[in-house]
Order: sequence, then C-alpha cells, then structure tokens
Amino acid sequence: MAYVITEPCIGTKDSACVDVCPVDCIHPRKDEGDFEASTMLYIHPDECIDCGVCEPECPAEAIKPDTEPSLEKWLKVNADFARTWPNITQKKDAPADAKTWDGVADKFATHFSANPGSGD
Repeated sequence: MAYVITEPCIGTKDSACVDVCPVDCIHPRKDEGDFEASTMLYIHPDECIDCGVCEPECPAEAIKPDTEPSLEKWLKVNADFARTWPNITQKKDAPADAKTWDGVADKFATHFSANPGSGD
C-alpha cells in the first residue's frame, strides 16, 4: 500500500507533507519557481513506505491511502509522474493564489499540465 496525492492539491500545493516524509518520496510538477494553478505534488508509489505521516499534514486533504475506492486514476497519475520527475525534500511556499484554488472542483480537467519539475 502507498499514499497518493489527489486533485485538491492542484493549485493549492501546500508542501507540508514534504517536511514530514521520512523517505523523500514526494515529487513536484513543474519547476519549483513556477507556481501556476495546475501545480501539484506526487507520491512515488515504489518509494512510499505507507507510514501515513503525510496525510494529516495536508490542509487540502489531498493525500489518501491507495486503498480508498475510486483512486485508480490518481494511482496512475502519481506513479507516472513521480517516476520521471525529481523529488523534493524541503517545504516550499505555497502559490500566492493557493487559497483561491482550495475547494475548486474539476481542476484536473482544466488546470493540469504534464510539464516536469526540477526538484531541489
């Protein structure tokens, strides 16, 4: 089992989860200096040790155990992008407009991009 990051992270990208992850399995989308609305983080499923310390740290409640129903899409998204992009090991400031994206529905369809990140 692993944890996955889901749609609520898009645009909000609070990286408090990065500070508590003991194995540095969290990966960014896009360059860390570019906080567009579609920015989100991913958990690498092969690196996650299922400790669960990241889940309560996420103010957007975007982190879920992969055993929850209907997460197949997010399992694939996390696996695909985390495997090809560098990890992030230090908490970064959230985007300036993060609060405006909190709770917005259907962000994946309108604000997701597959551009890679640069990590630390």
